[in-house]
Parts: sequence; C-alpha cells; structure tokens
Amino acid sequence: MRLDKFLKVSRLIKRRRVANDVCDSARVFVNDNPAKPAKQLKIGDVISIEYKNMTKSFRVLTIPEGNVPINIANTLYEEIVE
Repeated sequence: MRLDKFLKVSRLIKRRRVANDVCDSARVFVNDNPAKPAKQLKIGDVISIEYKNMTKSFRVLTIPEGNVPINIANTLYEEIVE
C-alpha cells in the first residue's frame, strides 16, 4: 500500500491530499529515509512524522486491503515511545 493511502486509512493524517503535502515537504520518513507519497509500505516499516515541535514514530503492524472502519484503524500500527 502507498504511504499516503496508509496515512489516511490509519487516520494518522485525516486527508490523503494533506498526507501528500506532508510527504512532499520531507516531513515523513520511512525507516529513517525521507519518503515520497508513492513509497510502498510493508509490515515492520517505521514511519516517522515531524510536527512543529515533536516527532512521532509508528511501526506498521498490518497492511489493509482497502478502507477500514474507524474503530479498527488504530490497530494497523503501534506508536513507538522514545
């Protein structure tokens, strides 16, 4: 699944267009490498998102086939607390 689609489906970022913009501005990293929106994710990848004053990291646990209900979205990843 594409990175921008995963960010939207998992509800880490609310809209796919916003996910594209954040990736294009080099604020999203996959396995510590800057990632483009079309980056293909696999289970175990670590996504880091830079916000204004902090960085959050998430490990991909499941790659869904399509859209998922909101109550299942947070099971697609786990937050890495540093």
